[in-house]
Amino acid sequence: MARTRTRALEAALELVGEGGIRALTHARVDERAGLPKGSTSNWFRTREALVAGVVAWLAETERAEFAAGGSPPVETPTQLIDALCDLIELQTGPLAARTRARYALFLDGAGDAGLLAPLLDQRAAYVEWTTAILARVGAKAPVDAARTLMAACEGLNLHRVTVDPEAAVRPVVERAVRACID
Repeated sequence: MARTRTRALEAALELVGEGGIRALTHARVDERAGLPKGSTSNWFRTREALVAGVVAWLAETERAEFAAGGSPPVETPTQLIDALCDLIELQTGPLAARTRARYALFLDGAGDAGLLAPLLDQRAAYVEWTTAILARVGAKAPVDAARTLMAACEGLNLHRVTVDPEAAVRPVVERAVRACID
């Protein structure tokens, strides 16, 4: 049964990434996931419950990927630039639909603390990670630098998943990291 729930959530996240929150219906999720009609509503009785489930699933999935890591520790500005470029390429390439879904959920959840909470928890983990790395690579004010660097990277992500998928990544990231360290 849990596999059905996972399929429904993965399909729901794809739908939100492709068509925004308005694309999310129980019937569309069932169809996208290849599930019998009514399957998604067995897990999520209302649309609000489905949206909340997608938000929690996105945060849970990203936290698991974040915790798994697998990358060597970032110790130098060049390693940070490389890691961020790889992350942005992933988020705006193979995971572009998920990135668009995250933005749609943030915007939809802005007025709903319950929906926003898991996304903000996930963001806090990224802020902590970025701050620690910036401190390790020599940023004089790592907390302020993390905010600056994350804003630059988020702007580049948004730009690439909306209006310019081919926008250059490395020059922007390199300038942002260098500015945060100097």
